[in-house]
Amino acid sequence: MDIDHTYEAIVIGTSAGGLSALTALLSILPSYYSLPIIIVQHRSKDHQNLLEEVLQSKCLIKIQQAEEKESILAGVVYIAPPNYHLLIERDYTFSLTSDEPVNYSRPSIDVLFESAALVYANKLIGIILTGTNRDGSEGMSVIKQYAGLTIAQDPKEAEFPAMPLAAIQAHVIEQVWQLAEIQKFLINIHADNEKR
Repeated sequence: MDIDHTYEAIVIGTSAGGLSALTALLSILPSYYSLPIIIVQHRSKDHQNLLEEVLQSKCLIKIQQAEEKESILAGVVYIAPPNYHLLIERDYTFSLTSDEPVNYSRPSIDVLFESAALVYANKLIGIILTGTNRDGSEGMSVIKQYAGLTIAQDPKEAEFPAMPLAAIQAHVIEQVWQLAEIQKFLINIHADNEKR
């Protein structure tokens, strides 16, 4: 799979079934990865750090909760904190808001994806994984509008197919891949960046 385009960030959205899908993608990455990866995983506000701790135990790459005004760095996986929307500002920092839920969700995948598209434009990769509602479809539409790359997990493989299927049916997805294909793509991007 040839990468003929420079990317600067990856955003991932997932809900039900997300832990196993995220583990599959992140556990194969090296300790230093050449892009930042920013994730919204729907979860209960009671589970403050559990997701990060479980993922970190299975991954070499650094995994942490995103913090207000924090600068976005390559080689780090940032996860939206429970009960806050996560946005990316034009100075490549995060902001957190407690605005109303979007698609019944806070954090919302749409909110992250839309703000990331405005900052990274055609240098952004958006990935939508397993989940049970429509969150992410609107955000993917904005990523596509700004010429970013949009990828959905194959609904036939997803533990909960509704979320990737909603984005596919909205005609905003360029690539529909199984996790193994997404893994290969992420590794190829890193290898390509290392050559530049």
